[in-house]
Amino acid sequence: MKLLRLLFVSLGLLAVARADVTLAPLFQDHAVLQRDQPLPVWGRAEPGEHVTVVFHEQTIGTTTGADGRWMVYLAAVPASAEPAELVVTGKNSLTVKDILVGEVWLASGQSNMEWPLKSAANGEHEVAAANFPQLRLFSVLRHIAGEPVDTVTGTWQPCTPESVKTFSAVAYFFARDLQRKLGVPVGVIGTYFGGTPIESWMSDCTLRATAVWPVIEARWVKDTADFPTYKVQYPALRAAWGKAEEHAKATHTKNPLTWPPPPMGPGTQFAPSGLFNGMIAPLQPYALRGMLWYQGEQNWPHPEEYTELFPAMIRSWRAQWGQGDFPFYFVQVANFTVVADPTGRGWARLRDAQRSALALPATGMAVTIDIGNPKDIHPLNKQDVGRRLALIAKTSVYGIPGDFNGPLFAFVTGEHSALRIHFTHAGTGLIAANKPVQSLEIAGADKIFHPATGKIERETLLVSSPLVKVPLAVRYAWANAPEANLFNGAGLPAVPFRSDDWDPEPQPVPASQRANPK
Repeated sequence: MKLLRLLFVSLGLLAVARADVTLAPLFQDHAVLQRDQPLPVWGRAEPGEHVTVVFHEQTIGTTTGADGRWMVYLAAVPASAEPAELVVTGKNSLTVKDILVGEVWLASGQSNMEWPLKSAANGEHEVAAANFPQLRLFSVLRHIAGEPVDTVTGTWQPCTPESVKTFSAVAYFFARDLQRKLGVPVGVIGTYFGGTPIESWMSDCTLRATAVWPVIEARWVKDTADFPTYKVQYPALRAAWGKAEEHAKATHTKNPLTWPPPPMGPGTQFAPSGLFNGMIAPLQPYALRGMLWYQGEQNWPHPEEYTELFPAMIRSWRAQWGQGDFPFYFVQVANFTVVADPTGRGWARLRDAQRSALALPATGMAVTIDIGNPKDIHPLNKQDVGRRLALIAKTSVYGIPGDFNGPLFAFVTGEHSALRIHFTHAGTGLIAANKPVQSLEIAGADKIFHPATGKIERETLLVSSPLVKVPLAVRYAWANAPEANLFNGAGLPAVPFRSDDWDPEPQPVPASQRANPK
């Protein structure tokens, strides 16, 4: 009898719980809602239950479907720094307090987006100064899922030194810049996971629709088969590498061991669609102004795949949010010496794969080739990264005059034994910082690239080499960790480029065989 009573009590509690109206996880105290566009509000309740939503003098009702889901669309609301309440009523009532209306951006990617403010350059000072009540932060807790889920763990918090210190430095600097300039509330949703490939952030149907899916699937099948054995071996391999790394640093020698990658298998952050399912799908379709993306390092061995995957992800996220072609701004990976890349060009090709996504509407790219650290994959200057992303948004979204992009290769013309490079975003002229333009290469019909010199002539660059009498192709900063010192008058770096499409890519002349160009 006692067992039956407990069973009836449990069933009663379950019925009450099922009857409760719930809200999607982004609708919490201190949230920021997007201004000037329809606002979807959604959640769950008992099937067939009538739900009413009240916000800013609007009252909208709906009835849940057979699955208990409900959604309403509130009419657009102008920006407001006056705290408001969102009230949802069904069989119970929920009140969400201290809601502001302004600009909402989502920031995603891997470790350079995840990099916390406290660990950025001048981090201690930046954290101490971070008191912005109208800047709100939402951090999504890491979650890997085999299927799309409905909820995430996280809370909205006003920006204070305590709440911001572990938040994305790049996203914070971007949002701080916007909030100061626009004078309206700004909310940032941070959903990132270090060391992850783009495949993890794409939905299953999007991935399977790409031409490169069979290659990715075959690689994943192999990783999954190797996973049980390698997972056991990994701790010892990692410990041995760490010990060898410490010895190499102490003796100023090279570590003889190759860094062991973490195990890739089911339930890890490498699982295709795993992070989309657990950290992106539950956020849809929260009203946004746009998205920020900083990822690519994990995909450098396969730039040809990234050329297709990246635009596919952008298109699919936009379609899934259902808000049209909202702004999507991303960071091009910085200069870094990739020890495992014998060609010295792998990251250059990845950067070009990223650049190709600019063909999509409402996209923008923050170039960081000049502010990286060749010896550290996590450069600490996140201030300029956030500032450059904010420049794109301020100009392209908010109509604030100014240049937001460095010189971008447009086309090349031949002039006797030289090539003249023409750029967009060079209306303020070209500038070589501190010395002549570095990292230029030129090649003729033999496809052998030689170091070249460049002469700035207003908005163009004339490139030549005494070793190439009839040049056909030119490249700038086409290497993993080049010295890149070409800028426009706004102080923004030129985008690395190549004028050729020669594949397989010819290798440069070894340094020992190079003649110094005159």
